[in-house]
Amino acid sequence: MSSPAHKALKPIAVFEAFKGAVVLVAGFGLLSFLGKDADDLAERLVHRMHLDPANHYPQIFIRAMNEISDTNLWLMAGFAALYAAVRFAEAYGLWHERRWAEWLAAISGGVYVPIEIYELAHKITWIRVSALVLNLAVVAYMVWLLTESRRRHAAALAAAAEKKN
Repeated sequence: MSSPAHKALKPIAVFEAFKGAVVLVAGFGLLSFLGKDADDLAERLVHRMHLDPANHYPQIFIRAMNEISDTNLWLMAGFAALYAAVRFAEAYGLWHERRWAEWLAAISGGVYVPIEIYELAHKITWIRVSALVLNLAVVAYMVWLLTESRRRHAAALAAAAEKKN
């Protein structure tokens, strides 16, 4: 039974599942580079996306792909699969209003806050501000749910003890 306090869990669960799916697709994309000249593929990808290969970020991507080995690709794809599995588990737990998933969402979201603040200190963009605001809202909501749940549980225990006396 869904309580009114949990009304935002389903959209958050969908968002977490979406993040997991995006990272999983990226992991499979990494595996497509196995046994190929990754440097050449990176340059072609940069050109196909109409990016200037002389710019900073495309250069980082091209250099990174030049240094990558098949072992590194497998490791990165494995980490992507692990990350996606955590996001999918979190999404499942939030969808089904599991307390452990609320804890996971609060902690995993809170971990990113210092990084997002650091990024904003270097350059303010609307994407970075939006990411921080959205993340803070999710973390605050999860903390509120957890404290509200604890308060309700304590009140129920007190009522049961009062009824017993």
